[in-house]
Amino acid sequence: MSQTGPRISEEGDPACGERPQEIGFLLVPGFALLSFASACEPFRAANDLAGRALYRLRYFGEAGGPVVSSSGAEVPTEPLPRARFRLHTLFVCAGGEPAGWDRPAIHAALRRMARFGVRIGGISGGAYLMAAAGLLGNRAFTIHWEYAGATLEAFPDARLTRARYVADADRPTCGGGVAPLDMAYGLIAERMGAAFARRVSDWFLHTAVGAADDPQRASAAERYRIHHPALLAIIETMEKTIEAPLGRHAMARLVSLSERHLDRLFIEKLGLSFTAHYRAIRLAHGRRLLRQSPLRIGEIAAACGFASAAHFSRSYRSQFGCSPTADR
Repeated sequence: MSQTGPRISEEGDPACGERPQEIGFLLVPGFALLSFASACEPFRAANDLAGRALYRLRYFGEAGGPVVSSSGAEVPTEPLPRARFRLHTLFVCAGGEPAGWDRPAIHAALRRMARFGVRIGGISGGAYLMAAAGLLGNRAFTIHWEYAGATLEAFPDARLTRARYVADADRPTCGGGVAPLDMAYGLIAERMGAAFARRVSDWFLHTAVGAADDPQRASAAERYRIHHPALLAIIETMEKTIEAPLGRHAMARLVSLSERHLDRLFIEKLGLSFTAHYRAIRLAHGRRLLRQSPLRIGEIAAACGFASAAHFSRSYRSQFGCSPTADR
């Protein structure tokens, strides 16, 4: 992002006279409270540290009134804005399931705000609604990793990355959880300078600010608590080849191991065979698509590398104890 905003003194304090930036948050029912707080609290802290209003926060809902978060907490909101007012940025904060994000009134409001020149951002699942509104054409963006599969199925041409946050000009997006803290640091630094943004991060004991292109998830080594390089390379390849699974022979050649040695590693380190672990990864992806997308069972089966819907359904029932239809 380009360095814009007021002149900053050596102590990181802004020059006087700058009008507060209005930052809006459009809350979709089921939004994650942690993601929302991680996004708005840095701007509130910036005001406290500066001793004046650098930012003015506003909260919007589709119809106004209380909007309920995933934890049941309610946030009072204004109705969707119909004019720009002085709104500088509007963040869409969404959680829950993508099936609940088909909201034409919100899509229309986002397009209207974009025409007014408002910077539109997405938090957690917010980028999905931005894509549905047509605001991410040829734009790089990110979304919470849990929604990545459903997003790519719904928008096959999307330039989706797996970064913590992406600052593509007037379309900043981030994953959920604490990733908005990192994005807010970048946005505050853009206006107020890095020294001032560092003070805001210190306020929240956020001593290790994540880089934009840092991964959203822990590494395979951390998730599986294994450190064998060849085994880690295979697991990471499995996670990247869900739609077109590779055979045991191809995987063994990839890491210069015999197939027998490969089988022993999986049993010894993970307690599952090569085939069982690969199938579990593919079925977990299928379960996310089942719950988050309108795809038919046959389409989900193909997206997970199964030859038929029947094969997928049998494997699904064996893994999860119920049929895909019942789980949906």
